[in-house]
Amino acid sequence: KLAMGDFLGSIWWLLVALGVLVTFHEFGHFWVARKLGVRVLRFSVGFGKALWSRRGADNTEYVVAAIPLGGYVKMLDEREGDVASSDLDQAFNRKPVWSRIAIVAAGPVFNLVFAVLAFWVMFMVGIPEARPLVGSVSGIAAEAGIEPGDAIVAVDDSDTRTWSHTILALVTRALDREPTRVTVESTDGERSDHLLALDKLGSDFSEEKTLEALGIEPWRLKIPAVIGEVSDDSPAEKAGLYSGDRIVEIAGEEVVGWSSIGRLVQTHGVADQSLPIKVNRDGVELELEVLPRKERSGAFSSRLLLGISNAEIPAAQRAEWERAAIILRLGPLEGFGAAIKETWRLTGSTLGLLARMLTGSASVKNLSGPISIAQFANSSASAGISHFLFFLGAISLSLGILNLLPIPVLDGGHLLYYLIELVKGSPVSEQAQIAGQYFGLIALAGLMSLAFINDILRLVG
Repeated sequence: KLAMGDFLGSIWWLLVALGVLVTFHEFGHFWVARKLGVRVLRFSVGFGKALWSRRGADNTEYVVAAIPLGGYVKMLDEREGDVASSDLDQAFNRKPVWSRIAIVAAGPVFNLVFAVLAFWVMFMVGIPEARPLVGSVSGIAAEAGIEPGDAIVAVDDSDTRTWSHTILALVTRALDREPTRVTVESTDGERSDHLLALDKLGSDFSEEKTLEALGIEPWRLKIPAVIGEVSDDSPAEKAGLYSGDRIVEIAGEEVVGWSSIGRLVQTHGVADQSLPIKVNRDGVELELEVLPRKERSGAFSSRLLLGISNAEIPAAQRAEWERAAIILRLGPLEGFGAAIKETWRLTGSTLGLLARMLTGSASVKNLSGPISIAQFANSSASAGISHFLFFLGAISLSLGILNLLPIPVLDGGHLLYYLIELVKGSPVSEQAQIAGQYFGLIALAGLMSLAFINDILRLVG
């Protein structure tokens, strides 16, 4: 269930993300246009009615508008109104084609620059990461000789530092049904290569369940649902819970481990209302009633708490956890190199997935709309600054790539017109541009509708 706090948090962080990314994108157009001698009439973040505006000393009108799903830079242009003869040298349409190409391409390029900067800061701040540690294997993975406890360190010589790296590398190869070499590191540090027979994947393969199709289950720390400490004056203490109690059920639903307690409390609990909990105390099962307490966990979110902590983790499990979880923190020079590498990796994966969606080998279910992006924004912001920086970088990169698609009304469509102009020696006719605009609007509306439908299906699914 989506709590009101989560809803408001999702909206807020979506607006923050879009505001930052749109401003940076439009500033790219603005800055290059000014450098190339084009007069900018308006710099707008958002569309529609102006919520705030002011005119700068440069005579440009700066606007924050009501609809935050984009923005624009309006330049002096004879196609959009009369231009005084003394100002013709500052009109966009009078500039050489290479200048126009530079101005239009600047937005997506600035998205790319922003992604590198976001990843750079992320690596310097430090980001918690989960190594691709294998929990259990079956099917194709077992046939290849991969064993529980192995850490996947490379896929076809591409380093896989995290599960996200690993999944992205495996998805593209699985879609192409290519036998793939995977390098793993065992618990004693020895490395070995294994061939995954991805050509054995069935026609019903879904990229959303790549690991499941390969027979790989990620390792997870399984902490028993045994209470270590009970906070003073907490809902748990008032309900009669004690250190050493093992929680068996919450609201009639089985508790399989410590990690499921929080989920079940949020799902079944209501603040200050009775929540049934069954515990095992020295071999005897007891039925108790606890009244969860609501506490804020962010600007727009809150959680129900019982006031308990888990028992101490055994040394063997702690060693596995330390092997699986790392905090990657790099210096400025090493971090910048890692940021460029991360940007390149995500760019290649995104372009590869887009190409496969166009050919039909990848599902269009991979498209995400504003609802999914808002949820990702909220969850990444809640997880910490490093995760939010990664989210901003990834979305900035996606926006840059999307804007370069050769669809009229997008930057890529305008670039296509200018490339045609370079080849034929004259601008594309006004009639062709108008027809292209209609096609672009229809295509863009179709993409947005498909993404929105995917969002709805994810919600109800």
